[in-house]
Amino acid sequence: MLDDRAKLLLKTLVERYIADGQPVGSRTLSRSAGLDLSPATIRNVMSDLEALGLIASPHTSAGRVPTTRGYRLFVDTMLTAQREQMSAPSLAADQPQKVIANAAHLLSNLSQFVGVVMAPRRASVFKQIEFLRLSERRLLVIIVSPDGDVQNRVIFPESDYSQSQLVEASNYINAHFAGLTIEQVRDRLQSEVEKLRGEIAALMQAAVQVSSEVLTDAKADDVVISGERNLLSVTDFSSDMGQLRRAFDLFEEKAQLMRLLDVSSKAEGVRIFIGGESQVVPFEELSIVSANYEVDGQVVGTLGVIGPTRMPYDRMIQIVDITSRLVSNALSYRK
Repeated sequence: MLDDRAKLLLKTLVERYIADGQPVGSRTLSRSAGLDLSPATIRNVMSDLEALGLIASPHTSAGRVPTTRGYRLFVDTMLTAQREQMSAPSLAADQPQKVIANAAHLLSNLSQFVGVVMAPRRASVFKQIEFLRLSERRLLVIIVSPDGDVQNRVIFPESDYSQSQLVEASNYINAHFAGLTIEQVRDRLQSEVEKLRGEIAALMQAAVQVSSEVLTDAKADDVVISGERNLLSVTDFSSDMGQLRRAFDLFEEKAQLMRLLDVSSKAEGVRIFIGGESQVVPFEELSIVSANYEVDGQVVGTLGVIGPTRMPYDRMIQIVDITSRLVSNALSYRK
């Protein structure tokens, strides 16, 4: 455990590094913290913080910079953000797609980093499922959504089925399960599988699996990104093209962004992911500040700001928090 003096020095060091981008020396730390401590005492505390893995000395510099663990301790225990410090911008109620695009643009403009918004999750409901025998142990599964969207997948079942068996199975599935979400179908299937005939049970399981994959694939396009070019003016990236390239690769790989936002959706309030502390954010140079947004009290999506690990977290928390509430209000009002 850190004592109050060590906590204050760590907090001051992180804040100075975020503001200036330069390693913080003991003399600067002494002036900024406002403590009447000798340089030797401050150096001893910094040595203790370094031994705990909270700060590090880059190259031959006499100063120190926060590590991933240092940032995490800072944002978890030392950071305070006042909502009242920022006036809320406007976000008009409109079509959901336009609200989401405007929100991503707003996040980017306010933060001067990258704004990212996961579009509202579509209900994983199917209206109709059909099976078509292509050849031995090779079937085409046709999934029709309530809004008429059609998706096809080829599957290779362990058993061979006649077309009449497939028609019987699809009739049973559509009569008993159409209109339910995939999650509801999966739950019912677990309790009813013993009552169903073998071929119907097997085809039901295949249909549920295929439907889940279709919905997952569809979600990969449901991420709106704005402001990627802002990173070109961030010193942390502009001085290292390798870091910049990795960041842009992340934005190209929207499926990975979806996984990041999906993790965020399981938490309440604003959540901060520090780069490099887990596989959630695999790049040490990037951090994500995210929050859920709702429609009529129901969480339907996630939004956030992606920027350098050296970002002003207090301001990012305010930006993300305010934008999530603006999106919630705009979508709920429109509805």
